[in-house]
Amino acid sequence: MDWTNKVILITGGTGSFGKKFTKMLLAQKNPKKIIIFSRDELKQHEMRVAGYTDPRLRYFIGDVRDRDRLTRAMHGVDIVVHAAALKQVPACEYNPMEAIKTNILGTSNVIEAALDAGVSKVLALSTDKAVSPANLYGGTKLVAEKLVIQSNAYAAGTSTRYACVRYGNVVGSRGSIVPLFLKQRGNGKITVTDERMTRFWLSLEQGVQFVMTCIEQMEGGEVFVPKIPSTKVIDLARAIAPQAEIEIIGIRPGEKLHEDLLSADEARHTIELDTMYVVQPAEASWFGYSWQNKGNPLPEGFSYTSDNNTEWLDVEGIKKYIAPFEEAFANGTLEG
Repeated sequence: MDWTNKVILITGGTGSFGKKFTKMLLAQKNPKKIIIFSRDELKQHEMRVAGYTDPRLRYFIGDVRDRDRLTRAMHGVDIVVHAAALKQVPACEYNPMEAIKTNILGTSNVIEAALDAGVSKVLALSTDKAVSPANLYGGTKLVAEKLVIQSNAYAAGTSTRYACVRYGNVVGSRGSIVPLFLKQRGNGKITVTDERMTRFWLSLEQGVQFVMTCIEQMEGGEVFVPKIPSTKVIDLARAIAPQAEIEIIGIRPGEKLHEDLLSADEARHTIELDTMYVVQPAEASWFGYSWQNKGNPLPEGFSYTSDNNTEWLDVEGIKKYIAPFEEAFANGTLEG
């Protein structure tokens, strides 16, 4: 796929993913234009001040809750990466309707606006918390996934195609556990909710690279799941603060011991490739089944969870992932 004449719009473009995606896309793919779509003028200003001043960049203030604004922003756009979301689990639990308005209705607006504007490809970012959700955030992302995939049914007569990527925790992203542990280290005590807890991990660079690869390969209807390592949260704490006391404070409402990236029910219509799984649409009334000949079917009863993973990061492996954030924390530039 040739990106050089493409116009890309990123919803939530001022977030951790949006900024890294913008930086890597400009460096690697040389697109015609990137539109940063977000609702916060301060974050857009801070992004410019941080050096995001490439002449190919445009800053567009708007909210995914506003379909008309999205339609205007998508005029002439070829590819939409939908990264805007309310993602903090406690905030979503306390403000459920706000999470629904942004994560579900906002996704619906992105879908409709893209179809009206004739966008070619829409790739939405999802999360392991959307599989067998235990909290409202996961529930809204499950619904968002269903909306995105099923929208191919009424886009089939057009050139617009929709797909999702679904992955685990991004190391060091804004609001994640790594900045928290780095701050707690100074007090000599790290709080862990349960010593058995495991999570999937990938770096921001890995996430961005995966999204770019999926945009290039998507045909519409897929949920792309990368093969990524697991780690024990208590090992993460030991990697960040080996001398600190670890206090077990108990699992929080809506929190799982282990996360799921692929359920046993989904596995029945999933294809395994070397570096990822491709969940094909459960209903094949349109397209999305050409992956059948590109990989291998999964065995009956297969599931992909953070505790049954075959790839693990030990303490030393975790240290390599968090090294850049250690440096940023020391310099006072780490986003909390």
